[in-house]
Amino acid sequence: MRRQNVLGLSRDDLESYFETRGEKRFRATQLMLWLYHKLVVDFNSMTNIAAGLRQIMLDELAIELPEVLTVLESQDGTVKWLMKTQSGDTIETVLIPDGRRQTLCISSQVGCVLDCTFCATGKQGFNGNLSTGEIVGQVLQASLWMKEHRPSERLSNVVFMGMGEPLLNFDATFKAIDVLKDDLGFGLSRRRVTVSTAGVVPGIERMCGLTTVALAVSLHAPNDEIRSELVPLNRRYPIESLIDACRAYLTSQDVKATITFEYTLIENVNDTPSLALELAKLLKDFRCKVNLIPFNPFPGSTYRRPDDSRIYAFHKILMDNGIRAMRRTTRGADIDAACGQLVGRVSDRTRRAARYEDGMNSVYTPAQKIRASTVLN
Repeated sequence: MRRQNVLGLSRDDLESYFETRGEKRFRATQLMLWLYHKLVVDFNSMTNIAAGLRQIMLDELAIELPEVLTVLESQDGTVKWLMKTQSGDTIETVLIPDGRRQTLCISSQVGCVLDCTFCATGKQGFNGNLSTGEIVGQVLQASLWMKEHRPSERLSNVVFMGMGEPLLNFDATFKAIDVLKDDLGFGLSRRRVTVSTAGVVPGIERMCGLTTVALAVSLHAPNDEIRSELVPLNRRYPIESLIDACRAYLTSQDVKATITFEYTLIENVNDTPSLALELAKLLKDFRCKVNLIPFNPFPGSTYRRPDDSRIYAFHKILMDNGIRAMRRTTRGADIDAACGQLVGRVSDRTRRAARYEDGMNSVYTPAQKIRASTVLN
């Protein structure tokens, strides 16, 4: 019998597990405190649990962490882990330090099925969802690393902005969020956990009344024509339906809640003054903020980052029209850990990576194809 991964179990799950074995529910409290507060990942070291019960746990349960293959540190303090999943594929997880704020960007899928044109992750193809244990395991691995290498710091925020679309792995994502928010788990407040979506409208609607976590929406354009080019999912869930779902989610939250709209600025694609005005009109009277993200290049992409003057002009138009907007500073670019650059090694059942590389063979120079192949493989 295969042992069950403890990291995939909520507090309720663990309480039920111990009760069915004739134990008190507080055993779940003990186990979670060892795991998520003391960061102990060996049952035999959990000394306030009786030896007999520890043996039962050893026989029936496992603490299965994603295997860390590489750790890269950026000059700006950003850290990127390459981790191996149960399927044998690899995913990337990124720690972004910003003063006292320590944000961990985690993955929810192996690759991504959505194929947004400006995102390196989508070019890797897709090979399935991560389990709850694999999602929680990323956070625990990062916490263990910080305990050893940056003991004065602790995680303050977790964002589902790594590889994959979390609302297409809904159940595993929100079960993991239960552990992230649980006082016996990582103890993060609702506003310190952010779910980012490319616009899966049914998923946003399902969130209404279920959760109070922060929501970030990858918008990237103020009209359907441009957004459908950048985010193919828009053809199924156009902007009007997306905005309606976002309004419904805000209605289900308290009056202080806002939604963050992510907007990747791409030169001569979505960065003109007229589009800034169109975006301001779209979001007028909406409780939101806009994160302006300069495009982060990756091998094989034909898009370019706008120069600073275009970024500042776009930002100023939004602010002058009453839209709260921020320019995001690119972090971790020297280790390919910036937004849109995350790639793992994916057994691509969509065969998208092969098609993407075939397309490059007819367009790019040999040097460009070598650089892109390094990312794709």
